Amino acid sequence: MGTARDLIILGTGVHGLEMAEIVRRINRERATWNLLGYIAADSQARRVGEIWCGLRVLGRLPVIEEHPDALLVPDNEFPHEAPLARERLTSLVDPSTFVSPAARIGLGCVIYPNSFVGHNAVLGERVFALAGSVVNHDDVLEDRVVLCSHVSLAGHVHVEADCYLGQACTVRQFVRIGRNSLIGMGSVVLRDVEPDSVMVGNPARRLRERERLTM
Repeated sequence: MGTARDLIILGTGVHGLEMAEIVRRINRERATWNLLGYIAADSQARRVGEIWCGLRVLGRLPVIEEHPDALLVPDNEFPHEAPLARERLTSLVDPSTFVSPAARIGLGCVIYPNSFVGHNAVLGERVFALAGSVVNHDDVLEDRVVLCSHVSLAGHVHVEADCYLGQACTVRQFVRIGRNSLIGMGSVVLRDVEPDSVMVGNPARRLRERERLTM
């Protein structure tokens, strides 16, 4: 049996705390991670030294160099431009989630409980999927896509990078959602979405342009 690897969560918001609970759930199945604590983004520096769910906020990003063997997993709000060595990123998948053996999950992904990742689905890097997300067969999610709770993607959906899909929205099969788009909660997407769109309603319509975010 292998030795548990050191792990650090990047982020000190509520999702970071929930990720710590996912780590504990994984460890109950098999001793996999030795969770060292959290790293605060610069905007969260006031939290350095605090104790969250029994674990310390270790410091800001340079502190990871004091733990060279630790792997890293970011929450969805940790700055995308932060310099992270790809080889140190790992993913967290809750034990209750079904992942097809034919699916591919990239580095730095987080998948919450009771989700589904189907046959030949492909998740890029730093995809963040909240509870009950459904990613059906042959779907492609590019880097930094966020799926809120109970998002449902039919088969052959392609979601480009930096999109945010709101709670309980639904996307029809063979639809492509353009980069940096936001799909409002409960929306039903039946047609391709142009990049940088904010979509709302059933059927979803374009409300306005979404600004490119700098995190």
